[in-house]
Amino acid sequence: MSDILKHIRHPASERNDPNGNLLDPGPWSEKTAVQRAAAAGVEMSDDHWDSVLFVRDYYRGRGTEANAREILGALEEEFARDGGTPWLYRMFPGGPVLTSCVIAGIPEPGGARDPSFGSVR
Repeated sequence: MSDILKHIRHPASERNDPNGNLLDPGPWSEKTAVQRAAAAGVEMSDDHWDSVLFVRDYYRGRGTEANAREILGALEEEFARDGGTPWLYRMFPGGPVLTSCVIAGIPEPGGARDPSFGSVR
């Protein structure tokens, strides 16, 4: 049985996708986010929280339809006043989309690990 079918038939049995991201944003907590951030080498500040919470809200509205380019565009627009893309990459050296999604506990969007996109370094 495929992973997605197993999750649909037995939702409580599989809470994470193969990369460890939470399939359901519901069980996420700030404590979980801090642990995930530490594992990614990120120390959470107010700016980090703003970005992570923005990504969670964006995912809540778009779900798995959102790809990495779309999320990066939304992040750039939302945080343009703070410095946009360079600012985001300074906060999340592993890539603002991938790292924010990991910390936010949402599934990794399509293209998030594509080096030609520039979502990771």
